[in-house]
Amino acid sequence: MAVKPVLLDRWEDKPLEELFAYCRELVEDPDYPTVKKWRRSGGKVVGHFQVYLPEEIVHAAGLLPLKIKGAQVDGMEAESHFGSYLCSIIKTSLELALTNRVELEMFVTHPICDAARNLGAIWGRNFPYKCQILYLPQNPNSAASVAYLTDEYNRLRRDMEAISGEKITDEALRNSIVLYNQNRRLMAELYTIKRETPWLINAEDAYCLIALAGFIPREEHNALLANVLPRIKTRDIKKQDKMRVVFEGGFCEQPPVDLLQTINRSCYLVDDDLLIGMRWFLEDVSLQGDPMFNLAEAYIEKSSYSPVQHDLRKRKEDMLLARIKNAHAEAAIVTAAKMCEPGLEEQVTYSKMLDDEKIPYFISEFEENQTSFDHLGIQLETFVENLLFS
Repeated sequence: MAVKPVLLDRWEDKPLEELFAYCRELVEDPDYPTVKKWRRSGGKVVGHFQVYLPEEIVHAAGLLPLKIKGAQVDGMEAESHFGSYLCSIIKTSLELALTNRVELEMFVTHPICDAARNLGAIWGRNFPYKCQILYLPQNPNSAASVAYLTDEYNRLRRDMEAISGEKITDEALRNSIVLYNQNRRLMAELYTIKRETPWLINAEDAYCLIALAGFIPREEHNALLANVLPRIKTRDIKKQDKMRVVFEGGFCEQPPVDLLQTINRSCYLVDDDLLIGMRWFLEDVSLQGDPMFNLAEAYIEKSSYSPVQHDLRKRKEDMLLARIKNAHAEAAIVTAAKMCEPGLEEQVTYSKMLDDEKIPYFISEFEENQTSFDHLGIQLETFVENLLFS
């Protein structure tokens, strides 16, 4: 397998503030310069829509998995392909491809909602490469769900082999699983810092460190996190008197980084579900036996919760409550992307649970192209002050 190019500029000697600014610049750049650099070196790219894809399979084929999660672009080219009342991420994701900001060898979407289910067909009518749906189990409680998902993953494996022109060996899969297990552990360590010492890293900086994994190889991301996390822990920053909050509602469409910065001015964001697909597994994926079965089993048995996975054993309101308690949060920000049916539906369930538990919460909505945050900032400050002085 060819040696993979280094996609990030030299960052090892950068002070943390400069490094955080560099990460944010890459995360907010809709032209994906790291992906373009990968392609210039002869690499191939597989794009996948939110929320989760077993990227280990793509990585084992020597391909770059690219998390397609929309962008702050106008969406003019994509508008004619969709109806009006749809979430922004559907339109801007297609816009990235229509305007040649991203070039792919394959695109994969998921039936997480009606819009995402239909995205593959619309995408496929506009590009010559293969576009398909990965059917994650709608009933993960079925006794056959792991076997079914293993078959789906093997279907994806065959597609990756066709693109790369090489067979994906079990050894290559296990090597990728080792790499991704390490990556999830490093991300979990960053979230431990957020929960235990949130004053050491701003919410927006932590988010950009995680989001970077969506468009660079995990080898580079692991090296970056392994270098940065010890440096964050030793920062000399004084704790402020801020309320600890959990953010819920960023599982698919992502809020603008400026929105997280607005929250950070009033609160410590100690936990969230932002880019949960990258942190989906709560334990390492097993290295024993069939790696495809192990990936499928991890999705069913070792995963976190989300409005797009309907597992009766994992009541979302109970798991949100556990997230709040584990983070010692004093309140929750329960939000959803505009026009997001799964997210808006869960707001009702979450609100009832929070009312029953007498946990204060702030209801809001966002859009990835949102540019004004003054009103939100005032509302949030008022919410916090009412709790502090009531």
